[in-house]
Formats: sequence, structure tokens, C-alpha cells
Amino acid sequence: MLDGRPDPGRGPVRLGHPLIDAYLELVAARARPNTLIATAYDLKVFFTVVRREPAAVTTADVLAFIKAQRAPRRGPRVVRLEDGEAGLSARTIKRRLASVSGLFDYLVVRGDTAMTANPVPRGLAARRPGQRRVRAVPLIRTARTLPRVLEPTEVDAFLAALRTRRDRAMVEAMLLGGLRRCEVLGLRLADVRPGERRLFIAEGKGGHQRIVPVSARFFTTLADYLHQERPTDAVDDHLFVALKGPRRGQPLSAAGLDEIVRGARRRAGIAQLTCHQLRHTCLTRLREAGMALEALQAQAGHRSIESTRIYLHLANDWLADEYRRAAEAIDAQTVAAPTAAEVD
Repeated sequence: MLDGRPDPGRGPVRLGHPLIDAYLELVAARARPNTLIATAYDLKVFFTVVRREPAAVTTADVLAFIKAQRAPRRGPRVVRLEDGEAGLSARTIKRRLASVSGLFDYLVVRGDTAMTANPVPRGLAARRPGQRRVRAVPLIRTARTLPRVLEPTEVDAFLAALRTRRDRAMVEAMLLGGLRRCEVLGLRLADVRPGERRLFIAEGKGGHQRIVPVSARFFTTLADYLHQERPTDAVDDHLFVALKGPRRGQPLSAAGLDEIVRGARRRAGIAQLTCHQLRHTCLTRLREAGMALEALQAQAGHRSIESTRIYLHLANDWLADEYRRAAEAIDAQTVAAPTAAEVD
């Protein structure tokens, strides 16, 4: 049904169907480019499996799509250690359903198609014995897992494997400031405030802006990069640009940063390491050092404090200290309570 493919390098993202392309134009006007590309890809996958016109899709089609996504991808005996599933991860399926649901909400609001209700179920109704109220069970259950945090020895080895001051500055922005990958790549020269040792994040997640402090180590590395490596003929004011090749002086891409991280990870002999793990490591260490949860929320750029609470679990010292304090209080009460023999 679709004859196009999501390709940000060819102008507007289109899939070749007028209704879907109209929805993608709406997404492009209110979301970041990465979100647009992910949405287009999810819709492409959905309509490749469900070969129907958008207005003709039913709930049965959506359920069949879920079943197809859960089918084994690498043979029936191969499963992920994370959740024991053989098909795509629950997170991936849930994201694709969210993209598809957004399209159908749009078609319902338009009112010029035969679709009057969103065919993607919000959940499954369930009622426990003796309960009057029907509660909704999530259509897709995702495993709640804690992100991996790097050990100090891994951090040292990884930093030593970086080849340029630019690479080290980008990594330190994530490792010392807790920036996201997109936030590092979105930095511009005017966003750097070395006198205050802070960065202005103009392109945060969801379009939100914030100002965050970063260690002096980062600004020292950044100054070396700007004075010794950054091309003087860079095409614009993006902070981090390509240093050589045909794209010299142009803004560094997400794929370029990922390749830098993968290369340094291999040279350092680390099995697993991503940009987001660098951010998680920073925020976990800040919490372990006693940073208040509200301050950590501001540093991370989380809209909800619930997103920040994960670092309570990652910060092992916090949990151990809280348990020790509570256990000592319980022990003190037990010792202070008189025994039956003492009462007699």
C-alpha cells in the first residue's frame, strides 16, 4: 500500500499515502526530527503487515499485528534474557502501537473518513472476584528494568580510548552534565557559558529548555577543542562539528556520535556502552553524592519526578543507608522494650 520510505535527507518525510502523509506533516510541526522518523517507520511497519486502507483498519487487525510482532525473529528457541520473549521487545511493540494510535486519533478528529473510533484498544477490561469496578489491564506489559551504570574503571578506560578533544568534550557533557545525545548535538556556541560553568539546553526533550551546571573539567576540555580542533570555516554555529572528510565543518550527526562511542568502547574492551548509559552514570553518581531528588530532576530535564526516582534504586549507597538507619531504629526499640521477666 505504501510506496515510500522515511528518509530525512529527501525533504518532507512521506510514505506515499495522502492520509498518512498528512498526519506526518502534523507530527513534523510538533515533534523533533527523530520522533518524526520513528513515527514514519512505525507506520510503515504496521501497514506492511496490515495491508488495508487506514480508514478500514479494525481492532482485529491491530491484535493480529501484535501477534505478528511477537512471533519469533531468530528461531523458536532464541529468547532475550531481559524478558524471556522471542519476538520484538514489548517496548518496541508498545511504541509502534502508540504511533499507530496517534494516526487513528488524527483520522477520527478529521471526520472526513469512515473511521469514527480508534481501533487500537487502550487496554483489556478485567474484573476481580467481588469487585464492581472494571479495571483496564495494559494491552502490552513492559518489563521494568534498571539501566546499567558504568563502573569507575570502565569510565577511565573509555575516556582513555577517545581520540580527539572534541570526542572527550561530548562524552564529558553526558558523563559530567547528564546531557542526552540529542542535547549534546544540539549545542551551539552561544549556549556555552564558561564564566558560569553552565550550559543552556535549547533543544531538550519535548522542546523544553533548561540551564545546567557542568564540571570545570568539561569546560577545560571544551576550550582545548575550540582552540585546537574545531575548523575555523565551520558552516554554522553548532558546537560539535565534523573534523575531517567531506562533511568537515558541518554539524556532527547522531550516527557520527554513535560511531565514535562504539569505536572507543571496542578499543577500551567494554562489552556494552551507549550514550544513554553515560547519562545514567552521571545522574546516578550525583544522587549517590547526596544531590536532592528535585535538583537531580532539574539537572536531568525530567518533566515528572517519577522519571527521576529510578536513580534512587540505582544509587546503592542511598538504599543501604536508608535501610541501615531504619534497622538501627528498630533494634533500638527492641532493646529498649522490657521483657516479660523484667516486668515480673
